Amino acid sequence: MSQLFSPYDLAGLPLPNRTVMAPMTRSRAATGAPDAHTALYYAQRASAGLLITEGAPISQEGNGYLYTPGIYTDEHEAAWAKVTKAVHDRGGRIFVQLWHVGRVSHTSLQPDGAAPVSASAQRGEAAFSFATGPDGEPGQQPASTPRALETEEVARVTADFVMAAKRAIRAGFDGVEIHGANSYLFEQFLNANSNLRTDRYGGSIENRMRFLLETIDAVAAEIGMNRVGVRISPFGRLSGMQGYEGEADTWLALAEALEARQPAYVHLSDQLTIGGEAMPAGFPSQFCKTFTGTLIAAGGFTQETGEQALKDGALDLIAFGKPFIANPDLVERMQNGWPINTPSREAFYGGNGAAGYTDFPTWDEEKDKIDE
Repeated sequence: MSQLFSPYDLAGLPLPNRTVMAPMTRSRAATGAPDAHTALYYAQRASAGLLITEGAPISQEGNGYLYTPGIYTDEHEAAWAKVTKAVHDRGGRIFVQLWHVGRVSHTSLQPDGAAPVSASAQRGEAAFSFATGPDGEPGQQPASTPRALETEEVARVTADFVMAAKRAIRAGFDGVEIHGANSYLFEQFLNANSNLRTDRYGGSIENRMRFLLETIDAVAAEIGMNRVGVRISPFGRLSGMQGYEGEADTWLALAEALEARQPAYVHLSDQLTIGGEAMPAGFPSQFCKTFTGTLIAAGGFTQETGEQALKDGALDLIAFGKPFIANPDLVERMQNGWPINTPSREAFYGGNGAAGYTDFPTWDEEKDKIDE
């Protein structure tokens, strides 16, 4: 019997199935706020057990890519409220991913052209930001050299996450996902090669975890731990992240700290399909021996491999990314054995209007055209 299409209780939020739409940056917010196309895009995919939005910067400082929809102004909050209503009107459930990119940014995106912030004043090799170039045109730009956050500034960034979470709940989201993965700010603190600090946020594993855990606790104090998910990418190598001594111990210590907190879920991001490296074989199984709460993983799953992962018992929910782009009815297609479309890479990022965004047909629409 299929587990992928069985219901699941996510910290009190009933899910009709165990499929999750993974967060995917689409760079479609021309004004920096979601629009009617954004609302339609998510509503079309509302049959997923859970939708997790693209990363939403929690401040201008936290932004590293043009045309990503923020969640730090009244305008953003009002715009996201239209998205959540559209999803809920179709019976869906939706979390917003709260995002601070840290050093993976560019001075053209920062307040007053300032340097981005990070754990240390160390630029990520091979780190690129989608920003305005010297010619005034948008494009891939080498990330700017960051400055290290002062010790007393860390609490300010945590407060930005708390404010964004409060906005999210007011906007109607069912919860938030704190983005601690894929080389962004929290991972810059967790990784001993990018964190060269000597204060209470650097050095030991406990210190390097402190910023993320303080932020989780502060957000949960405002909206409830049952509404807080956390995304991490153990052994991540994107944007210049490197391995370090005690790496496995760091991730397992984080698993233990999360076990003590019991967030709504932990979401593991395997980077093999996004240009990074795969997690070591068996690591999700090792992780779930320490963290016994709801575990999601993303990273190139098919229906078959997702089903097997659920049967193996290491995972509770399976996140699909790219397949949802060209298949708004992905759940129904998998459940009924209908053909699944493959999106072209040109559709992944950017664009205007419906093209490559909300114009992908459901199978019923495709079939009607075939039958004509």
